[in-house]
Amino acid sequence: MSEFCIQVINPNTSPEMTHTIAMAARNVALPGTTILASSPSQGVMSIEGHFDEAIAALGVLEQIKQGKAQGAQGHVIACFGDPGLLAARELAAGPVVGIAEAAMHMATLVATRFSIVTTLPRTVIIARHLLRQYGFEHHCAALHAIDLPVLALEDGTGLAQQKVRERCIQAKREDNSGAIVLGCGGMADLAGALTQELGIPVIDGVTAAVKMVESLLALGLGTSKYGDLAYPNKKPLSGYFEQLC
Repeated sequence: MSEFCIQVINPNTSPEMTHTIAMAARNVALPGTTILASSPSQGVMSIEGHFDEAIAALGVLEQIKQGKAQGAQGHVIACFGDPGLLAARELAAGPVVGIAEAAMHMATLVATRFSIVTTLPRTVIIARHLLRQYGFEHHCAALHAIDLPVLALEDGTGLAQQKVRERCIQAKREDNSGAIVLGCGGMADLAGALTQELGIPVIDGVTAAVKMVESLLALGLGTSKYGDLAYPNKKPLSGYFEQLC
């Protein structure tokens, strides 16, 4: 069996969320696949807006460089905003997949309509932008927010998990959707149980992205270096950015 090394990047600095994401990735990876879980040493504890994403994107690029040096052949960006995705593809030779992109793709393969359940109302707007960017706007029936911050998924109370469950039930009942996409990397460990309970596919982007990267590697496909995803033009970088050279 082919052996792959896939880097799964948590773009925020929460060690608890990195652990959740890593466990979900390892649970679905092939026996011959090594999951290299990482997160930036500096940045934001959670990613809940455009400002957070701009900061997180720099951490993603830093992690891509480090992952390549450690032998990673492909990369997953485990934040539902897919921060820094195209820039990461410029740096990487292997495939780079964002979890929002992966989950939306997977949902269209198993249902004609899907709903998204995410954290804060402002992230609903960001998810809607991604739906339009990726061409899935007409496949998405509705978007729902549990109206709790991202880190509530790691606070140990179980409240956020219960609200995710309630919103998923609501989405199935009200939206008539055939599948539900979980709109946060911190929800990665909820998809299996919710799929069983609701009787429809509930898709986590972390696991979906890992399987996509495995498939691309098995096919011998990496990021195209022809056109706009070619390696960045060589030029001097200063200060903090020198480490990205």
